[in-house]
Amino acid sequence: MVSFLIKTPCSSANIGPGFDAIGLALSLYLELHVHIKTNQISSDRPLNCVITYEGQGQEDVSLDPEVNLITRVALYVLRCHNQRAFPVETNIHIVNPIHLGRGLGSSGAAVCAGTFLANEVGKLCLSRARLLDYCLMVERHPDNVAAALYGGFVGTYLNELAPGDVERLEIPLSEVLPEPAGGVDTGLSPPEPPLNIGHYTKFQWAKEIKCVAVIPQFEVPTAKAREVLPEKYDRADVVFNIQRSSLLPVALGQSPPDPEFIYLSMQDKIHQPYRKTLIPGLTEILQSVTPKSHPGLLGICLSGAGPTILALATENFDHIANHLIEQFKKENIHCIWELLTPAEDGTTVTYDSTTPTGPLSGKR
Repeated sequence: MVSFLIKTPCSSANIGPGFDAIGLALSLYLELHVHIKTNQISSDRPLNCVITYEGQGQEDVSLDPEVNLITRVALYVLRCHNQRAFPVETNIHIVNPIHLGRGLGSSGAAVCAGTFLANEVGKLCLSRARLLDYCLMVERHPDNVAAALYGGFVGTYLNELAPGDVERLEIPLSEVLPEPAGGVDTGLSPPEPPLNIGHYTKFQWAKEIKCVAVIPQFEVPTAKAREVLPEKYDRADVVFNIQRSSLLPVALGQSPPDPEFIYLSMQDKIHQPYRKTLIPGLTEILQSVTPKSHPGLLGICLSGAGPTILALATENFDHIANHLIEQFKKENIHCIWELLTPAEDGTTVTYDSTTPTGPLSGKR
């Protein structure tokens, strides 16, 4: 028996003015508990895999390895390396506390976990940089997946690629992850990703800063949140965001934090104003707290595409969260909240101590 645990953190993207560029891994983890029975040579399970699941969206998440996003991503990576299915009798128990469709990187975590799953069961020995390429073939925006993969507070961009590589990157997602339609022959020759699609760097994060995530109990699909954004922007709005995004990583790395510096650096004119139509009361809610009105608050923004609100603070977490929850109540929206901290390690793999040998033993 080979047993190991994959842990992938949730993430908040679009931090302040950092639309599609700045992300933060947070201490809420998707877990894959994987067990492979090495003493069996055949299996009657589809693609040799059994999935069980507990956590958010339990009623809606498919347990079919051809349909579940985590295993579909893993199969894509495996098939790029001429492995058509999972090892015989692979059992995967998924534990997922990350709220789906709330702007906390649930799909990015699933994609990242899926690439690590393939790397382990297929004994592929791919580097994290190469795993990021595979992630970006599925989840095309780097701020979520780089945060989930590497951990911490990250800045990201997509590299300029050669024309042939651009064509490979822009292959429709349906060809990377074919719709379920044929077991081991589905996605017979999937397109491998170009090398070095994206780049990331880790920023410093002041140890005093924690994250209050206020999570409304409704979903905002990312595709719908993208549709409300304009095709073109006013130059003044673009300059506004560039100026603040150049300062924000410095502001959040300074200890002790400067509330006014951070609060003003987290303003945005690129995506939050346009998403207010999807999140009732968004503008008023974001403007309802300041460092002066709520001591301890440093800054506030939409998490990812929303509807979760992320408030950065050093104290009075309950007071800040309860105020935001009351603001949402005015719109007849129920919320819960979590107090989170940066997940500095990113995705980790830990082998059970009883496993005689693992493809990559220990925690990494």
